Parts: sequence; C-alpha cells; structure tokens
Amino acid sequence: MQASPVPPSRNKLFVKLAAVVVVAAIAVGGFLSLSSTKSAPDVTFVDLQGTRIALSSLRGKVVMVNFWATSCTTCVKEMPQMIDTYERYNARGLDFVAVAMSYDPPNYVLNFTETRKLPFTVALDPQDTLAKAFGDVKLTPTTFLIDKKGKIIKRYVGEPDFAALHQLLEVALAG
Repeated sequence: MQASPVPPSRNKLFVKLAAVVVVAAIAVGGFLSLSSTKSAPDVTFVDLQGTRIALSSLRGKVVMVNFWATSCTTCVKEMPQMIDTYERYNARGLDFVAVAMSYDPPNYVLNFTETRKLPFTVALDPQDTLAKAFGDVKLTPTTFLIDKKGKIIKRYVGEPDFAALHQLLEVALAG
C-alpha cells in the first residue's frame, strides 16, 4: 500500500510557514543580542613593562580590547587604523589594550610595539587567561568594545568596519 502524495498546495503552505518561523527566530535572536549586554570579564592585564592594569580600573572610560598576533596579516594590516582610532578618541575617554596571543613570542611583540610605536597598552597573555576570560578567543583579530560601565557593546571578529566603529565610539563616548 502506497501513501498518498501531499498535494502541491500543502507543500507551498508548509514552505511558507517554515520561512515565517525562520524569519521570526532570526528577528527575535537579533533583538535579544542588541538588547542584552554582557559585562566584560574581571581581568588584569600585564603590560610589556610588567605593570598590572585591572580592567575594572578603567571604568568611566570606553575601552577597546584587541586580541592580535604579530603573525596575523589582518592584525598587522589593521594596526595603523587602530592607532589612528586610539589617537582620535583617546582625549575624549577611549582607552585601548592590545593583547598579544599566547603563541606570539614576547620578543616579537616587543619589537612590533617599538618599531610601530604603538601608543596604547600592549599586554601579553602567556597562559591564555585573558583570551579564555573573553569567551575563549582563538581567532585574530578579535576586538571588544566596552562601555563606560564595563558592558561589552560590540565584538568584532576580523577587521572592523572602521567608519561604523567610529560612529559607535561617538555614541559610547557621548553617553
């Protein structure tokens, strides 16, 4: 005995219903991701001079935390724009910490920092402690934008759209 085939009109109805459900799920997910902000982890950075900087001590400022590596071509490519962004907004309350990945040899990081004259804090993460605290960062570059209250506003994986980032910074620094 064979099952009777589903009429074509019923198939079309099912496809349309499935599409509506998918679109609704995406819309709800997008709304929730915009409406909920996650607190930045309570971490302490150690810069190249050995100075300890607690992220909590930067409250009241907008902070960018950029995970990068000297072996990452996108990281190297975006660094001049990161420097420009820092210099453009630092006087208005932006702070910036560039966190070198654990696999990046410290002497490479130091050389890169000195030859490129990086104007912001550069920290090492030899045990992956910082990367794990920020959600187990593995891909570089990954940049977090944190508001004055310590909430993560945005996470960028890969090079950010700097025009959009600057618009977001304008809003965050004004708030």
